[in-house]
Amino acid sequence: MRSRREFQFSAGLIAGAAFLLTGSLAVAEQRPVIDTHIHYSHDAWDRLPPPKAIEVLKKAGLKRAFVSSSSDEGTQKLYKQAPELIVPVLRPYRQRGEISTWFKDETVLPMLAGLLKKNVYAGIGELHIFGKDADSKVMRGVVQLAKQHKIFIHLHGDADAVARVFAQDPGATVLWAHSGFAQPDEVGAMLAKHTRLWSDLAFRTEHYSGDSVDPEWRKLLVKFPDRFTLGTDTFAPERWYYVEEHAKSARAWLKALPADLADRIAYKNAEALAAWALKGKE
Repeated sequence: MRSRREFQFSAGLIAGAAFLLTGSLAVAEQRPVIDTHIHYSHDAWDRLPPPKAIEVLKKAGLKRAFVSSSSDEGTQKLYKQAPELIVPVLRPYRQRGEISTWFKDETVLPMLAGLLKKNVYAGIGELHIFGKDADSKVMRGVVQLAKQHKIFIHLHGDADAVARVFAQDPGATVLWAHSGFAQPDEVGAMLAKHTRLWSDLAFRTEHYSGDSVDPEWRKLLVKFPDRFTLGTDTFAPERWYYVEEHAKSARAWLKALPADLADRIAYKNAEALAAWALKGKE
């Protein structure tokens, strides 16, 4: 007959195993998410060293994260730390404060060209460009670099800028940051016109409320199931605190959609975009 101590020890092992199993099942049942709008810029490195940043992404249950930074050193730090998790994207900014000037700086193009030869990237961006500025010499050079390297452009701008990029290269692939902060009808018109246009939903909340989806946005998501991705947008170091919460809220509202559509938006669309852009490069 076993002693009380032996019995308690065995019971503890069983309880511990059950706890671990339950936790594992909870993680397994969690819908995978790919965040396509993460920045890890120079002012975040000291506050959140690379191992801690990767820990945040993993704690959020992210399958992968598209990362761009000012400067690119931040992206390389995270990619070196976890290449299986990070999808590197090349930003044309050396530091903060270049949002409205980068496309006037002709030294940007040789910088990008050099880094594209040196490192692996899935895209160029997130870059800010609006209206006729998309026809600037530097932006035209970016469009050609993306074409040459067969990668996407992560573009933060208006519909006019997006249209100008496609006029320069009808075969371009563009990930429209924040879906241009446009209304569903305008986003829909742009997606219908440009078949290589994708839209991220970063920093937008009007498409859902709690665990329900706005009817107009629902129609749009159903009509273009392969074209939307999720994103947090860690434009400032403090935004890293929202990565886990954003993934959690995304999983909640996605449950209001058919499972296949929810999976596409949560990770499959981003997975397909990354696979296309990184083919033969990793």
